[in-house]
Amino acid sequence: MTKLFWNVFKLSPIVIAATFFAANSAFAGEVSEKSTSVAELSVESNNIGQVTSVSQFSDVQPTDWAFQALQSLVERYGCIAGYPNGTFRGNRALTRYEFAAGLNACLDRINELIAIATERVGSGDLETLKRLQEEYAAELATLRGRVDALESRSAKLEANQFSTTAKLKGEALFALTDTFGNDTDSNATFSQRTRLSIESSFTGKDKLQARLQARNTGEFKTNVSTGAGATRMTRLGFDGKTDGIPNNSVELDKLNYAFNLGPARVQVDAVNAEMQENINVFNPVFKSSGGGAISRYGRFNPIYRVPGGSGVTATIGDKNSPIKLSGAYTTSNANNSSNGNGIFNGDNAFLGQLEFSPIKALDLGVTYVRSFSDGDEVNITGSTGSSLADNSARRPFGKDATTSNHYGVQAALKLNKTTTLAGWYGFVDADQTNGAGDSEIQYWAATLGMKDFGAKGNVLGLIFGQPPKLTQISGVANATKDQDTSYHLEGLYNMKVNDRISVTPGLLVIFNPEHNEKNDTVYVGTLRTTFKF
Repeated sequence: MTKLFWNVFKLSPIVIAATFFAANSAFAGEVSEKSTSVAELSVESNNIGQVTSVSQFSDVQPTDWAFQALQSLVERYGCIAGYPNGTFRGNRALTRYEFAAGLNACLDRINELIAIATERVGSGDLETLKRLQEEYAAELATLRGRVDALESRSAKLEANQFSTTAKLKGEALFALTDTFGNDTDSNATFSQRTRLSIESSFTGKDKLQARLQARNTGEFKTNVSTGAGATRMTRLGFDGKTDGIPNNSVELDKLNYAFNLGPARVQVDAVNAEMQENINVFNPVFKSSGGGAISRYGRFNPIYRVPGGSGVTATIGDKNSPIKLSGAYTTSNANNSSNGNGIFNGDNAFLGQLEFSPIKALDLGVTYVRSFSDGDEVNITGSTGSSLADNSARRPFGKDATTSNHYGVQAALKLNKTTTLAGWYGFVDADQTNGAGDSEIQYWAATLGMKDFGAKGNVLGLIFGQPPKLTQISGVANATKDQDTSYHLEGLYNMKVNDRISVTPGLLVIFNPEHNEKNDTVYVGTLRTTFKF
């Protein structure tokens, strides 16, 4: 028997050390029929590194009974790998699958040595190796089958993926809605909203988003009994229609780019800048239009509904920072070069927000917004309050240009792992830009969200508050303020069918609509189904 044969085919060290190798090699991740997939083994194998000397193992000593076998396989044959922390973990239990994996690795090394050998290997040793292969043929075949299946699946996914550099996300929303109470002429409606979002990154720390949208859910306004027209207090959180765009037409709903600039996270919006998606709004359970509150007012403080269009937002501090500072500027007419428009002369808003967390479970924030509306689209409270406090023909100063100072205080308290209490208070001082008019608007709300209520993934929600109310107005002839107080009560139950589908029945109740106690209570029932893909 030649020297090469003796080095390669010492059977006892190979079998003993292969056993230890299998328990600690690339396939040492609990390889069993019951619990471990090949994908998991592949992940663990990435964390194991080849060693060149047995001394690299901190938990293997010269006095160990298998030391010589390990030394032979590591330093002479190179078919032993260890863990990143420099351990071998030789005391683990061994399964037949693990032994098969380790044996296969050493056999591969032996085949390499045979291929380059210049001397003949003894037939008796080849017979021994053949018997070992036959003994573990079933386990080796099973292991190879799993690897082959994983490779086939990976190839299929790569061949059919949307893009190697971008992710495609989608959401489809179906809504069945009806109004009850004093609006006897109302009919049940069925509408939809579909969104496709393409997100791409160029550095791993930036994000480019382009979102397409098609919808036919218009502003859900409800008539009131005093003949004051329709109230926007009943608007839904997912309704809305773009002027000049027919129902269900595809439109570019969002286009923005976010990146890191020094200590700040900066986002530049070219289309449809929305502060509720750029900064914290302190209502984590209900802020989403597809899975949060049923109503528009229940999603978050209206202070964040500043004039949209184009804008830039910067935030200093990450999600773990106890203090964050955000600033933003938005404008509705950045692409219009005519007089009174452009980046700085059209409708615009400056926003500043300070957020701090005195304890881990509590988030507090103070927000200030300075906004200007040129008179064509005055919308002080984002279509959430009364006609006097919002954008109807009886808004505080008619269609005159308006400058507003908005002040907001928000808080979110996580009572336990599943329950969150949140709320906000807002005050607006609105002035007639070219006149003596002055007005004040106030509003508040509190929300309670209970996750995993009834079943894992389900959410029970309660929202109560006062929609924006015109509490004072002066300097305008025949002006009037809201005389009474409306109350917003909302209950919803978001049921998780699976990871992709949820169904949310909800009931919205508006007491004294339009802040007028002569108006009957209005009830809005909605069944929202959301599909995500």
